[in-house]
Amino acid sequence: MPAARKETSTAAVRPEWRDARRIVVKIGSALLVERSTGRLRSAWLESIADDVKALAAEGREIILVSSGAIALGRHVLKLPKGALALEQSQAAAAVGQISLSSAYQEVFKARGLTAAQVLLTLGDTEERRRYLNARRTMATLLGCGAIPVVNENDTVATTEIRYGDNDRLSARVASMMSADCLVLLSDIDGLYTAPPAKDPNARRLDVVHEITHEILSMAGDAGTELSKGGMVTKLEAARIAMGSGTDMVITEGAALNPLRRLAEGAPCTWFIAPSDPVAARKRWIAGNLESRGTIFVDAGAEKALGQGKSLLPAGVVRVDGAFDRGDAVTIRALDGRDLGRGLIAYPHDEAAAIIGKRSSEIATILGHAGRAELIHRDDMALSKVLAKPGS
Repeated sequence: MPAARKETSTAAVRPEWRDARRIVVKIGSALLVERSTGRLRSAWLESIADDVKALAAEGREIILVSSGAIALGRHVLKLPKGALALEQSQAAAAVGQISLSSAYQEVFKARGLTAAQVLLTLGDTEERRRYLNARRTMATLLGCGAIPVVNENDTVATTEIRYGDNDRLSARVASMMSADCLVLLSDIDGLYTAPPAKDPNARRLDVVHEITHEILSMAGDAGTELSKGGMVTKLEAARIAMGSGTDMVITEGAALNPLRRLAEGAPCTWFIAPSDPVAARKRWIAGNLESRGTIFVDAGAEKALGQGKSLLPAGVVRVDGAFDRGDAVTIRALDGRDLGRGLIAYPHDEAAAIIGKRSSEIATILGHAGRAELIHRDDMALSKVLAKPGS
């Protein structure tokens, strides 16, 4: 199958949009902030809040990855146009983040929704312990019906430990949260065979199935002073998302109600993942992480795992290894059979202290509240002997 082909189907009928239950939406600075004045595009923000409310009413879970803090802050601090020094960017972010989070809180509250600010750095999605913390926090927020609004923590991120653009950050968030769909709202309505501003014969691709050298060659230069991204970073985001089982779409976002317009069939480019996010995450746990220890479980726990349940401390007989919270460990039956792998919620010493105990006893034993599960089912990949479809 070709890497990309022209198709006549639209987002309105595509199952990638229709069936997506968890959606990450990336919003760039150029969409939120007026370039000439440095002020928030309030009417546009109101419209995106309307779109999010409508999706939430359908039972969808929405995560926003929003730029805009530096763009807003540099206006308030009267910083010069053009590229900013690192310390200027950090100062602008510190000022602008207050305005940005307040604006989101206001528009969502007016619609009966709760906004939650989540600031991430590179390590939060690259280091397993911090990854697990961030994932659980956002999963809890979604479970409570809140709308996480994510941004890079630009006030502390340095050149060496930052994403530098929210295209890639949004893809990492989509991967971390096993999202079904990632939407990149852009100043262009998709990927073209060449930069359309320079080549009048450029045509938009409706569907991309693989990020090939040919596809990469279609990317132009970086964006404006408000937007550090460009098609290059969007294609890098697509590679991350597709590898995690998340479908991605690029569509024009400057007009009001861009998500509603996408649902109605607005022009766009879809990047189709080869498998679903749950399966991709299970493969990642099963094959790409080094096991740091072994958890031996009794027959009752083995049966529960086979039914798709999480691993509780009560069903564990022994723990071996030198693992920390968030590390991958091997799960074994007492006779040595390999039952699978998972990301453990406790370091070795704490895990050893609570095995064989009820989850209700964890706080008393450890002196602090902890997870009820030693390994949550979402953080587990079972062997073929135990695995049910989708596990």
